[in-house]
Amino acid sequence: MSGTEPQFEARIAAQAARKLAAQRSGSQSVWFGFGMFGVIGWSVAVPTLGGALLGAWLDRHHAGPLSWTLALLAAGLVIGCANAWYWVAQQHAAIDRQEKSATP
Repeated sequence: MSGTEPQFEARIAAQAARKLAAQRSGSQSVWFGFGMFGVIGWSVAVPTLGGALLGAWLDRHHAGPLSWTLALLAAGLVIGCANAWYWVAQQHAAIDRQEKSATP
């Protein structure tokens, strides 16, 4: 049991240091989280709607055997999800950098 105690203490100390650093910075509040939801939502919604609108225009002006609306809506959704993944990955990397700099 004594071999795991130093590891446990180190984990608790690292968590406490992260909490203190977050309290000191104070820049990431609840509103920051809501803002990130908004950025992620818009980064998915805009390409999806853009693809659907472009597809509808193509269907009206250059009709074919395939539905441009559905194809470009799906393409916009894939692009939007990739964009949202990028934003989340960037934020996760920033949090990891902060945690590594805060640990003693």
